[in-house]
Amino acid sequence: MMRRLSVWYRRSSIQVVISLSFTIVAVIGMILLGSALLLRFSSSTDALLAEDSRRILDQVNLNLDSYLRGMMRVSDTMYYRVIKNADLAEDSIGAGMNLLYETNRDTVVSIAVFSQNGGLVSATPLSSLKRQARPAQQEWFTAAAEKIENLHFSTPHVQNLFEDPDYLYRWVVSLSRQVELTRAGTIESGVLLVDMNFGGIEQICKDVDLGGSGYLYLIDGDGEIIYHPRQQLIYASLLRENNRAAAGYEDGSHREEFEGKNRQVTVKTVGYTGWKLVGVVPAESLASNHIQLRLFGVFIVLFFIFFLVFVNLGVSERIAVPIKALEQSVKELEAGSESVDIAIGGPYEVQHLGNSIRSMVSTMRQLMDDIIRQEESKRKSELDVLQSQINPHFLYNTLDSIVWMIENNRYDDAIVMVTSLARLFRISLSRGRTLITVGEELEHARHYMTIQKMRFKNKFTSEIRADGEALSCETVKLVVQPIVENAIYHGMEYADGDGEILVWAHIEGEDLYIDVTDNGPGMRQEQVDRLLREDGGPAAPSRRGSGIGLRNVHQRIQLTYGKPYGLEIESEPDEGTNIRIHLPVRRPGGNGEEARK
Repeated sequence: MMRRLSVWYRRSSIQVVISLSFTIVAVIGMILLGSALLLRFSSSTDALLAEDSRRILDQVNLNLDSYLRGMMRVSDTMYYRVIKNADLAEDSIGAGMNLLYETNRDTVVSIAVFSQNGGLVSATPLSSLKRQARPAQQEWFTAAAEKIENLHFSTPHVQNLFEDPDYLYRWVVSLSRQVELTRAGTIESGVLLVDMNFGGIEQICKDVDLGGSGYLYLIDGDGEIIYHPRQQLIYASLLRENNRAAAGYEDGSHREEFEGKNRQVTVKTVGYTGWKLVGVVPAESLASNHIQLRLFGVFIVLFFIFFLVFVNLGVSERIAVPIKALEQSVKELEAGSESVDIAIGGPYEVQHLGNSIRSMVSTMRQLMDDIIRQEESKRKSELDVLQSQINPHFLYNTLDSIVWMIENNRYDDAIVMVTSLARLFRISLSRGRTLITVGEELEHARHYMTIQKMRFKNKFTSEIRADGEALSCETVKLVVQPIVENAIYHGMEYADGDGEILVWAHIEGEDLYIDVTDNGPGMRQEQVDRLLREDGGPAAPSRRGSGIGLRNVHQRIQLTYGKPYGLEIESEPDEGTNIRIHLPVRRPGGNGEEARK
């Protein structure tokens, strides 16, 4: 798109260029000014919305704090007025416990006192522990024992301690604390448990309106969800919430991105408990407040754009008329006309430009011809150097592997690797020839894969197939090995013995194909399209490859046989890659026997 715009801009008349330039400058100025005003208004609006969210959370916090204080008063009354005044060896705390429960039965599910080893001392209204209940092992019990003289609030859970004759599943929040029990004049530790009705907390939170699709949820200090309007979906793993991150937020408003969506998060810590109220307003709700202002701004900008276009067209026409005749002369010159009467008129600058064009065109044509010849010569020289290049890192690594094998008495493996390396070099040199038979090229690839399989400790398997007639056909030297090398280093890098590389040479009609297929990770289509594009930049040597590269193989084939031939790449992510070498069917002829020596 940028190239097309650039070409269109260069081919446009000076009248269009002047009009467009003036218009763009004016429009950019208006857009910048309008954007600044819009951002100022948007930030003010967002600040007001954040302040509204904080006020709402403050009110919820007051209601929740009042509810929790009521539960704390129940716990304090039970401890200081009932338990402290009773000797369990002589007195019963059941009467006081029952009275306290009846007074607060709308918000309290049960009250219970346990000894330090988890034994039940007294409970109301449910007093029969379930057979499998282990109070001393539950989180509220251990937390109370650890927080001496402090209250502990648990996350919501189903009441699972006592047998319920009505078989109800009551959701509760447990308030527990360590207490001192007096028994026959001796002080011992115990735990007081007050199970609050979770419905009270849910009622406080669920009717909160944060506008639009905003909502509020409640978490503890570790990020565990206490209340959420879609709590069941979260527990069923059908919905996710950013509660863990919210646990680390300071009180106030924050902007965050969660699951690809921006949203405003307001946090308020609930006193005594360490719980946090979290208000969430999605960016869509914030953006809806700006829509009308944006539409009005867009309308004003469009109006001024049309106005400026007409004004600038009139001004630019008065400037551009003396240049149009010269432009027409240049167009005729571009069309190849040998005798062009260059129009010279208008201001001095335009006359001087016309005189300069005559001498400049001749010079430019000669320079372009020289540059083209130099570039073609340079390109051929570079391709010849690349074709004869052998990766020094591959040679060094192979020799290091041979030394290591000899030092470890693996003489047979060392002999195989040295033999393959020697034959690899022999075929690579090929007595200076650039064209060899397919059989020689496949033999070169076979020796290369033998060395690489020994170096990579058999992380992959390989197979070479060839039709009988294909082996005697002619091919450019060193076209299969770079592709096999690419398949090994990029396709087999993470293989663990299950990598596969298949090389298949076959003839279809008048065309010769050599397919190199691997079962590696593959590539996306945009990567495939970029590999062989000439405008993708020079094919620099890869970090681990031969330095020849796919694009150089493609260019060498086309330089030898023409544009219809070269490489074709098919790849799918997680499916593997197939690179096809497309060549014409040609025989070595009289030199074929010499080529095979």
